[in-house]
Amino acid sequence: MIKKIMLLCTALILLAGCGKEEEIPKMLNVELTVDPVQGAINEPVKFQAKVTYGDEEVTDADDVSFEIWLANSDDHDKTAVKHKGKGIYELEKTFDKEGTYYVYAHVTARNMHNMPKKEFVIGKPSQPEENGGKKDMDEMNDSEKK
Repeated sequence: MIKKIMLLCTALILLAGCGKEEEIPKMLNVELTVDPVQGAINEPVKFQAKVTYGDEEVTDADDVSFEIWLANSDDHDKTAVKHKGKGIYELEKTFDKEGTYYVYAHVTARNMHNMPKKEFVIGKPSQPEENGGKKDMDEMNDSEKK
C-alpha cells in the first residue's frame, strides 16, 4: 500500500512539473565586428554592433556607442551611434597613428547593458596592453577617484 501511495505522489509531482512551461529569459546580445581587423593609416575602418534581444532585432536601443583607444593610452574616444537598420549600429572611422587599438561597443537596451570588446591593428602593431586592455578593479576605482 505504501508503495502505491509513493508511486501516486511521484506521478503527481511529475505531472505538476510538466503542466507549466517556463519561458526562457531573453538576453541582450551584441555581435561586434571590425572590418578590417588589420587596417592601414588613413583608410576607413568600419565598426558594427548587431544588437538582438532573443530573436528580435533591436532597432530602438537606449544607448549605443563605440569607445576606441590606442593601446596603453589614457585617451579614449567615445562616439554615440544611431541605428542603421536590421538591428545594426555602425561607425566608420580613420586613424592617423599606427598601433594596436581596442574598441568596446557599449549597448544599453531592454534594461540591460552589454559591452563586447575587440582588438584591431592599424599599420604595424604596437605593444598590447596588459590583460588585453582590461583594467583590474583597483585601477578602475583609483581612476574614478581622480
